[in-house]
Amino acid sequence: MGVNPDDVLLAVDAGNSKTDVAVLAADGTVLGSARGGGFQPPVVGVAEAVGALAEIVGRAAADAGVPPAFAHVTACLANADLPVEELELERALYARDLSRSVRVHNDTFAILRAGLDEPRGVAVVCGAGVNCVGMTPDGRTARFPAIGKISGDWGGGGGLSDEAMWFAARAEDGRGEPTELARALPAHFGLDSMYALIEAVHLGRITHARRHEMAPVLFRVAAEGDPVALSLVHRMAEEVVALSTVALRRLDLLDEEAPVVLGGSVLAARHPQLEDRLRELLAERAPKAVVRFVTAPPVLGAGLLALDQWGAVPGAAERLRAHYAG
Repeated sequence: MGVNPDDVLLAVDAGNSKTDVAVLAADGTVLGSARGGGFQPPVVGVAEAVGALAEIVGRAAADAGVPPAFAHVTACLANADLPVEELELERALYARDLSRSVRVHNDTFAILRAGLDEPRGVAVVCGAGVNCVGMTPDGRTARFPAIGKISGDWGGGGGLSDEAMWFAARAEDGRGEPTELARALPAHFGLDSMYALIEAVHLGRITHARRHEMAPVLFRVAAEGDPVALSLVHRMAEEVVALSTVALRRLDLLDEEAPVVLGGSVLAARHPQLEDRLRELLAERAPKAVVRFVTAPPVLGAGLLALDQWGAVPGAAERLRAHYAG
């Protein structure tokens, strides 16, 4: 193959629902890849989660025609929300003898780096949940625990769905103001009332995963001018901008031109009511911020971080980007 085994790198993007692994040469060439299931240490335990990840890595190495031993490993992992969790997962990966050089990041860093020409800027990811990270070339980072309500978080697809149900339930029983959500949410599931929807959710007839389907309904109702739905969409914009501006401030980027990368299913859908409001708020609070939407696969970001760490040769990042550009 002509590849120096001492320059073979591993990039991992492991989210809650799927894992992508890429084996790279130091010049940015993708030698092999594999995909597997989600990475959920809180559900199955660290040992089992890392064991499943190692199996996916083994398949990627086989695809590349190299042994599962690498000069460097960069792993961007879901549920690595705190530095202490990153350290625990690094130790677990070291124990698998994949490399003598391992770096674990929260998976939001993969989306951030995928959207940046250099490791400088801020990313907000709004999918099932919401998170924000930032980085600068000198190694400084900004991040939030992003554990949920106990760490001050609000929104994401799951949070918006819960809020939509709360307002719709109160609209139907008379405790709250009227909203079209009270009809639209149950109708999406083929039901005729919020009472029926509440019962179906409570008894598990509508799974937890399907509850996220309510977020697109919320955005549709907001687009029709419903005041309650629109207020929730605008609050989501407020949260995205609050996260962005705080992270920019922590990195001393608030007063200079810097990218704010937006990703995740809620933001990538480019809902006009959300996007227009967050652009308006960013223009007021961080006027030099440059908004970008990232659509590249997060494993690209993990690969770029691996090249950053290893010391990429000229053209390596461009070669890797070209691979994932199709």
